[in-house]
Amino acid sequence: MTAKTPVPITLTGAHVRLEPLTPAHAPDLFAAAGGDEEVWRWIPVPVPRTEQELRRVNDDRIADPNCLPFAVIQLATGRAVGVTCYFDFSAEDELLEIGGTWYGRSVWRSAVNTESKLLLLRHAFEELGVGRVCWKTDHLNERSQNAIRRLGASYEGTFRRARRRPDGSWRDSVWFSMLSDEWPAARARLSGRLAAGHTAG
Repeated sequence: MTAKTPVPITLTGAHVRLEPLTPAHAPDLFAAAGGDEEVWRWIPVPVPRTEQELRRVNDDRIADPNCLPFAVIQLATGRAVGVTCYFDFSAEDELLEIGGTWYGRSVWRSAVNTESKLLLLRHAFEELGVGRVCWKTDHLNERSQNAIRRLGASYEGTFRRARRRPDGSWRDSVWFSMLSDEWPAARARLSGRLAAGHTAG
């Protein structure tokens, strides 16, 4: 990211805490999803089969100047259960991307993803002052697309043959976005879903 990238910050809700990703999170993260083919199916890295391999995946995220990665801590257990990131922040253009997200299977369709996205979106729109947040996902990853839609994001289009997968095949990238004037309605909807015990993914 640029020199104007926001400094790493911890974001805390009722169910999760997002804190800067560090090498110390690797043991928890490997316990949550190491070697799980389904968790890593759509992540553009080979499936980490050992804690050391997962540590290298985390190290690459941490070292990427265009990425601000967070470990997702489940407050009920105090354990890291996933990772989510800001990418390509631009203060000048008032935009960023949310991506690089994965969670251990034990927290799928729980409050974890819903609240993580609520915290990231609130920080982006209300504290960083961005006007646009975007998401990109594999055109075959219907689970991710449906979760993004449930956040209140709008489909923008599909970029064909946009990225090579780890197996050498090519993916089309499906783009979604949310604008700042759409955020208040999305915030109310996501907060309501959390209060009612429903989830967005």
